[in-house]
Amino acid sequence: MMMVSIWGRAKQTPIPVQPPIPINKTEIEVAAEDSKKVVLDYADSLMFDQRINPDYQILKGNVKFHRGGMLMFCDSAYFYDKTNSMDAFGNVRMEQGDTLFVFSDLMYYDGIAEEARLRSNVILQNRDVTLITDSLNYELEPNVGYYFTGGRIVDSQNELESVYGEYCPDTKEAIFYYEVTLTNEKAKLYTDTLIYNTSTHIAQIESPTEILSDSGKIVSRKGWYNTNNNRTALYERSLVQHNSYHLTGDTIFYDRDNGFGNVYGSVFMQDTLHNVILKGNYAYYYEKNDSAMVTDSALMMDCSQKDTLFLHADTLRTIMLPDSSRLMKAYFNTRFYREDIQGVCDSMVFTSADSAINMYRNPVIWNTNYQIFGDTIKIYLNDSTIDRVHIPSFAFAAQQKDTAFFNQITGKDMLNRFKDGKLRQVDVSGNVQTIFYPQEEDSTFTGLNNATSGFLKMYMDTLSSEMEKLIMWPQVEGIMTPISKIKPKDLYLPSFRWYEAIRPTDKHDIFRKIEEKSSVEETKKRRKFSTQVETQPR
Repeated sequence: MMMVSIWGRAKQTPIPVQPPIPINKTEIEVAAEDSKKVVLDYADSLMFDQRINPDYQILKGNVKFHRGGMLMFCDSAYFYDKTNSMDAFGNVRMEQGDTLFVFSDLMYYDGIAEEARLRSNVILQNRDVTLITDSLNYELEPNVGYYFTGGRIVDSQNELESVYGEYCPDTKEAIFYYEVTLTNEKAKLYTDTLIYNTSTHIAQIESPTEILSDSGKIVSRKGWYNTNNNRTALYERSLVQHNSYHLTGDTIFYDRDNGFGNVYGSVFMQDTLHNVILKGNYAYYYEKNDSAMVTDSALMMDCSQKDTLFLHADTLRTIMLPDSSRLMKAYFNTRFYREDIQGVCDSMVFTSADSAINMYRNPVIWNTNYQIFGDTIKIYLNDSTIDRVHIPSFAFAAQQKDTAFFNQITGKDMLNRFKDGKLRQVDVSGNVQTIFYPQEEDSTFTGLNNATSGFLKMYMDTLSSEMEKLIMWPQVEGIMTPISKIKPKDLYLPSFRWYEAIRPTDKHDIFRKIEEKSSVEETKKRRKFSTQVETQPR
């Protein structure tokens, strides 16, 4: 047996060594090869037995190697000089400068693959980043470590865990797969694939992901999450849930700390507390005052009542007031549809405190065959039905009886009361003017009744939607004109307009673009048609 000590030579006949075949290599190539070679720097003792273990040397005590700029330490090692490999045991440590340290109980370094395989109690430290696992394979080229039996990475902001993970000290990038969690003081993230930068603290979402916090959650399959400022960019139909609000869209930019979100593409916003849905192609949401805005094909669906109200406008805004009531505003080209009521106007305001809808600029509403318009219309709701409609300053109501015949009422102030969604009572005050077409039992028209007074009260049959009773006072002036004597100019009151052409017919029709002239043109057609009416009893 031959014993070799690092402190001296064994007395044995030297083994002849064949001279190497000369190879022309550049200085750079030689330097590159030298940087990849593992060099023994120190050991308390070295043992070598050519007969028993001809492939490796046994090193014990304060063992130190280096490979380029990487230092390797351990208590003992088997050094395979020919393959540039080694097995290291006890207090294994790898150091690269003052920025990278790796600790473990065991390590096998494969010089051919240029990979260190560390096992048992593995800890990698790179400045403020710590990787903890039981098994770590570290590739010195390209300077990447990866674990595959579970591990975690901790930095100043977050703690990340997964079954499989990779970390590159050069790029500060970590990749995680399978049962991935990211935890910080404000939220916890769950996913199966995640890319995380320990320098920027930004997590890149690459698979279905859920981020939970005290106030809500985020669900996405693509995007990024900046854990420094809790801002996220979410793609591919993501969801943000905050308290009672659910936001879904093709793209969402969400600032959780400031409570602000921008949503783009096929927006769906749901207020589960008030059972209201907002849709559009762009929206923003501000948590601090619980407000939202939707535009571009904006739609509001109020599902809180028995029948759903569908409302469209160029822009919809909703805000929570200090008394916890909700204010909703609709701007420009407003149209709404519900089975018992339909309406159009330029702008509209709804307040949940008094369940009132205020319609402004050319407002018109319909209930069955009854049309109302005025300068301003106020609709008061009661549970699932209309309670009353108030039209101050100027009001005009019309009910179509025939192709050219319309019952008409106008005055300064009008209050319409409803029962079970049908018009029951009409009260008008100030400069009351009326046109009615009385009918026989067989529905034959008997004439045209034109009357004026200071006040009017009318009762309607809610089943037939026909007038049941009419009271006018204090002084009534009027005239009854037989059908055969009616002239075209007598058919309508001066402010008469018939807006049926712009009436929303269903929940889809609220998106129809309406020109102002359409209602005027229809009224002109009515007047033109009336001149052609035969003066024969009907």
